[in-house]
Amino acid sequence: MPETAPFTHDVRVYWEDTDAGGIVFYANYLKFFERARTEWLRALGVQQQALREATGAIFVVTHTALRYLQPAKLDDVLQVSAAVVETGRASMRLVQQARRGEELLCEGDIRIGCVDAATLRPRRFPDPLMQALRA
Repeated sequence: MPETAPFTHDVRVYWEDTDAGGIVFYANYLKFFERARTEWLRALGVQQQALREATGAIFVVTHTALRYLQPAKLDDVLQVSAAVVETGRASMRLVQQARRGEELLCEGDIRIGCVDAATLRPRRFPDPLMQALRA
């Protein structure tokens, strides 16, 4: 599957996202990226709980690599993006970014796997998801 255009979701930095210095705690970028991926799926018409109930499929993060360039701070509004760069039968790779306006703050390379909820064994992505990605 070819690379997709980035989906973007705004995230405001709250007090709970920061360290004592008012700077976003490094691990919270993973939370911001997760929110953007969830909203991306919703924008595609894919509800994760409904997909699990209908197909038994759930998604798991199998790999992350983040690069931090500039700090985000309390009350910043970040534009968090997700773009698919590679899709296999049971996994996909996304590039995600957190920006404050034009300034790139953090970039992530994230691999998501599809597993059966009952056994946690890898399985193919469900057809509804693949159809939504092709649309």
